[in-house]
Amino acid sequence: MSFPLLAPALQGLALGLGLIVAIGAQNAFVLRCGLARRFVLPVVLLCAVSDALLIAAGCLGLGTLIAGQPGLLRLVAAGGAAFLAWYGLAALRRALHPQALAAENGLPATLGRALATAAAFTWLNPHVYLDTVVLLGGISAQFPGIERLAFGAGAAAASFAWFLALGFGARALTPLFARPAAWRVLDLLIALVMFAIAAPLALSAWRG
Repeated sequence: MSFPLLAPALQGLALGLGLIVAIGAQNAFVLRCGLARRFVLPVVLLCAVSDALLIAAGCLGLGTLIAGQPGLLRLVAAGGAAFLAWYGLAALRRALHPQALAAENGLPATLGRALATAAAFTWLNPHVYLDTVVLLGGISAQFPGIERLAFGAGAAAASFAWFLALGFGARALTPLFARPAAWRVLDLLIALVMFAIAAPLALSAWRG
């Protein structure tokens, strides 16, 4: 990559990491897959590829269209709030029952269901559209031509790097999560995160 393309790519990488490195529903699910050592690579690839597609769409101009469709964002917010609330209740039930504190217990039984859950965390979250399509897409508009593509590639690389590190790096935490108390704390934190995200989503969908 030539130097003129390196600068926008690094900006995209830095901004992408700044947006994605946070405790959220999608990251919590990837972390749990990593701790259980199940479905890690397929789930990581689904999340990263989904981000890359949304970033590409934003850089190609879809962000302007999404920003002009508040009804669409409200619909996604309502669906996302319902899904997150359901998943939060499931995590809370696991935390309150000692027999449910196994790593695999918080995951779907099959790969197809795990991918469907990861897709729901990704595509039913309106914040992902605001972060990737609208925000990153809007910022990319300041770059001309191929530099815009370099910016988008840097942002997409941030997603791949983060999800790979989160999914496979979770194995380093395995000794900690050999204790049931650690799973109880994790599930309680997951439940709180899910409810904290679901509440404002439901409110925004209700207010319209």
